Amino acid sequence: MIEYLVLLSCAGFLAFLIPGRHRRYAAILGWVFIVLTLFASLPEYFRENNFMYPLVAAMSVPFLAITVKYLLNNDERAMHLSRAAAVAFLIYAPFGFSQVPLFAWLGDQLISLVVSQVLWILDVLNFTVSLTCMNPVTERALDPSACAELLRDTITRNGYSVQIILGCTGIQSIAILLGVAAAVPTTLRQKLYAFLIVAPTIYILNLMRNAFVIMAYTDQWFPYWPEVAGNGEMGYESFFWAHNVIAELLALVILVMIAYWLFTLIPSLGKFADDLYQMYTGEFRKAFCKSK
Repeated sequence: MIEYLVLLSCAGFLAFLIPGRHRRYAAILGWVFIVLTLFASLPEYFRENNFMYPLVAAMSVPFLAITVKYLLNNDERAMHLSRAAAVAFLIYAPFGFSQVPLFAWLGDQLISLVVSQVLWILDVLNFTVSLTCMNPVTERALDPSACAELLRDTITRNGYSVQIILGCTGIQSIAILLGVAAAVPTTLRQKLYAFLIVAPTIYILNLMRNAFVIMAYTDQWFPYWPEVAGNGEMGYESFFWAHNVIAELLALVILVMIAYWLFTLIPSLGKFADDLYQMYTGEFRKAFCKSK
């Protein structure tokens, strides 16, 4: 179901890129299905004790209401923001939709590339692991001899396994930030520099992030506060602290730094960000004042 919601959101944003009077309505559909995707994903996030994304889902409701209001008024700020989302989907789509055989193949190729490079990093660090595949039903690592046609995307050590999925490749973050860079008109030189700032930086740092999470989980570096971090699965606490807390916070800091570099490279992008801030905070202030 979630994949279909994402596909519908993508269709809305890609329709937005086609010139015409329909664009604002296409963008609204895109944003609505993004928010629905966030809420449809909540059970999975709660199982993982990941509270950042449920918070994002809650915040997305007022964000959606404000965005729809300004899109209906053909506000330039909301239209530019929708352009950023549309470009992000354009970059993500060839890897993200397993319903399309070619896209599923591209996604698997990207996952395989990331797995091989993470294995290389772990080997350099003299951290011995084994590579296998995940049973799609039991979500348990299989013996390599039983993998057959399944993608070998699961890294195991000490009986603990981490599966590398598309979300572990960094493609979403790359697509989002390149979309942000495309929100305002830029020169060819700015486009090239924006790509070089975003794509290689996020990709390489993401490889290091994956290696850190694998090492921390499989060697149980953080077996702390199971009443908060546990989910009933043995040893999950180390994964929680490494993946859901440390890696997420570091990723947030890195994304802010990259965004700052983009604003320096593209000054109009900084003005656009400030205009968006004024748009949303202005609406929140009006709502708060009315409630008083």
